[in-house]
Amino acid sequence: MSNSSSITQFLLLALADTRELQLLHFWLSLGIYLAALMANGLTIITVVCDHHLHTPMYFFLLNLSLIDLGSISTTLPKAMANSLWDTRDISYSGCAAQLFLIVFFLSAECSLLTVMAYDRYVAICQPLHYGTLLGSRACVRMAAAAWASGFLYAALHTANTLSLPLCQGNALGQFFCEIPQILKLSCSHTYLREVGLIVASSCLVCGCFVFIVPSYLQIFRAVLRIPSEQGRHKAFSTCLPHLAVVSLFLSTAMFAHLKPPSISSPSLDLVVSVLYLVVPPAVNPLIYSMRNQELKDALKKLMHSCIGQAMRLGESLSVDQRGEQPGWH
Repeated sequence: MSNSSSITQFLLLALADTRELQLLHFWLSLGIYLAALMANGLTIITVVCDHHLHTPMYFFLLNLSLIDLGSISTTLPKAMANSLWDTRDISYSGCAAQLFLIVFFLSAECSLLTVMAYDRYVAICQPLHYGTLLGSRACVRMAAAAWASGFLYAALHTANTLSLPLCQGNALGQFFCEIPQILKLSCSHTYLREVGLIVASSCLVCGCFVFIVPSYLQIFRAVLRIPSEQGRHKAFSTCLPHLAVVSLFLSTAMFAHLKPPSISSPSLDLVVSVLYLVVPPAVNPLIYSMRNQELKDALKKLMHSCIGQAMRLGESLSVDQRGEQPGWH
């Protein structure tokens, strides 16, 4: 039996047995990854370039896009490389880095979604105090607190997990390194550590959930009191995207880490992990853009500006080339 000091690499779960399915997995993953990169990248560029979007809501949305980019870039590229080259291995240091980054981005996203719920609560329920409660300095502090809490949470869990002696081989039942899979390889009694992990994860997720639910109850009560239908529609259009993102992320994450062992299986674990690690970064920008007219207008203006600049650049290059051509005598 091996121990943690002699393990130099781990073996990730093979997503397909045949070469054709491996290549299919690669191309599907590549398509999802490129779509996530483009969607989140456009969101970031649009918010940065359009000064009308320099508000707390879009500042937090920019941070969410950065987290989503980091989250999906932690898992999918390695899975794609393994499928393309027909390998399963990941180095010990690579697994440790992946373990840390996954916990970091997921916990930071949970904290940031809570902050975004507070932003919507203040904007709708206390609009007169919005400028004082959510000034630029306060927004930066809240975003920094979300990132810092994710870093601290990830550092503690990664150090605790990697300190375990491992003697159950090096094969992981997942396509990325995650804490429950590492715990299964431990040769010590991990019951207390598993309980501690579940309690800590439950406190984080449930803490976000407990804060978000009452906030949205107050939000919906305030929205329903708005006399005009246009006002209610505008308020809902800023709240429903965030509520959809929160529901998708928290429901899948809670099910993944709190489901009873009796219903656990490799295929179910794989599907659930894809739902909370891969799907949200790809669909979050779409959810926000579909319901947010300001973001759609800013994105259209940015695209028209880029197309116009490209056309003017092409025309100038064409004129320069014609001017450099020798004349006929």
